Amino acid sequence: MTHPIFEPGEPTSGVNQARVRDHNERLVLSLIQRHGGLPGSEIARRSGLSPQTVSVILRSLERDGFVQKGKPQRGRVGKPGVPMLLSPDGVLSVGLKIGRRSAELTVMDFLGRVRVHSQINYAAPVPDCVFGFLKDGLDRFAQSLTPKQRQRILGIGIAAPYEIWNWHESMGAPREDLEVWRDLSFANEIAKFSALPVHVENDATAACRAEHVFGVGPQLGDFGYFFVGSFIGGGIVLNRSVYDGPGRNAGAFGSLPIAGPDGRRQLIDLASIYLLEKQMRAMGLDPVQLWNVPQDWSGFEPAVAPWIKKSACAIAQGIVAVSGVIDFRDFVIDGAFPPQVRARLVSAIRADLARQDLRGLTLPRVHEGAVGANARAIGAAAVPIYAQFLLNSHAAWA
Repeated sequence: MTHPIFEPGEPTSGVNQARVRDHNERLVLSLIQRHGGLPGSEIARRSGLSPQTVSVILRSLERDGFVQKGKPQRGRVGKPGVPMLLSPDGVLSVGLKIGRRSAELTVMDFLGRVRVHSQINYAAPVPDCVFGFLKDGLDRFAQSLTPKQRQRILGIGIAAPYEIWNWHESMGAPREDLEVWRDLSFANEIAKFSALPVHVENDATAACRAEHVFGVGPQLGDFGYFFVGSFIGGGIVLNRSVYDGPGRNAGAFGSLPIAGPDGRRQLIDLASIYLLEKQMRAMGLDPVQLWNVPQDWSGFEPAVAPWIKKSACAIAQGIVAVSGVIDFRDFVIDGAFPPQVRARLVSAIRADLARQDLRGLTLPRVHEGAVGANARAIGAAAVPIYAQFLLNSHAAWA
């Protein structure tokens, strides 16, 4: 048996017993996904699985259409290695992001490429509107697929805010419009028009998953993550996997107590885009323009500049609070805003963080996210893929 090579951000090692074949298949696929293609010998070296075991797994995955051979790697001593790649059409997955001001539908392939993306804006997330949007989107997408491609759709991942019914006041929505979500079953609602399996995840956790898999995550290892949407939220990556906790709400950084100008409040009330919306209304500007695609906030600078300053100060305090619990070396900041705004916010956070009381703590590094405003929908689409194919060290089967 070869010795596993452990590297930062690498999936965990494998074993050769037949009873854990599912684990080893996930391990092989996870290594290929992370590195964009590896020959069997390299997979064996990195995983600790025997070359024979890797060969059997790869043949099975290739036969089932989940992996495919790449071009031989020439220019090395010996026989050219043939990298194994994920097959783009091996699986397809649907992601639905339910936000406070908009819903997004994404269809993603095995490589993480977005095949379809659509969005609707609304004043408040009413179930009939949200599920009608999903049904119409699925119908349009299905019409463009062959029967074989339809069979490759794994399921629907849903990224939704935690306890959305509690935020009617901040959203300016009638309580009764949101209270209906309290006892609503996503699976039951979707079963009315689709037989696809349904996976539900907190929206900020889904965004963190997208960053972990498709953004800067592979270069960082473990990190803390803030996503600034209508309401700010967060996520955490521990032991090379997104950790959502027993209540599926780990990394709920929006609930962190923060010292604000008028006393102690939650981070969600100091660094969320709904606060920018309120400021724009007070200035006679239409906040709906914040959510138009493509996003351009350059015309709202009198409101945006002070919002960035206040948000950065609050997020810097949040980073210090999180660092006192988990010694993260890195934090990633992303959000539902243009890249230029993200860059300014991260720069301001770095400056504020340097002024914080860091006694007993190590100053962490703060990075811009790379996925962007669609991170929650992309992360939602990744959930069914992870549930069935990739390795998660925090899952019950790992």
